Amino acid sequence: MSEDDRQPPALRYDQRPADHTPIHTSALPATPTRDRNIVATAWIEAPAELLQLGADLPGQPEAEYKRRIGDWLLWRAGPAAGGDARYLACRADDPTTQHTFRLYPDNTGVGIGPSGREHSRFRTWKEDLLGRSSSRS
Repeated sequence: MSEDDRQPPALRYDQRPADHTPIHTSALPATPTRDRNIVATAWIEAPAELLQLGADLPGQPEAEYKRRIGDWLLWRAGPAAGGDARYLACRADDPTTQHTFRLYPDNTGVGIGPSGREHSRFRTWKEDLLGRSSSRS
């Protein structure tokens, strides 16, 4: 493998530089980026709700792209754990179809998934995005 073929080093999410390069929906990667954080304002088709995702959170963090989950684009404003955060999942083919999950500093949370079920665990909310909603929430 040549030096040009190597992946950039993976950085902790809070150490990755913000990437403000304009990007269309079709170019958002399926898997998490490990070398940068794509910010919501870079997404050309970003819905208004995403641009305001962290407006009421401490420090008003800008949402950052995380990954695709099935047909959904996952974004987060705030830290991954131990702080106030909110996730937004919107359909790649219709960004106005959205669901949010609120994560609190004590790692409790609440969100409604596409099934209409309320979830207190982030994992079950994500499973709901994939259509795998179970009786446990």
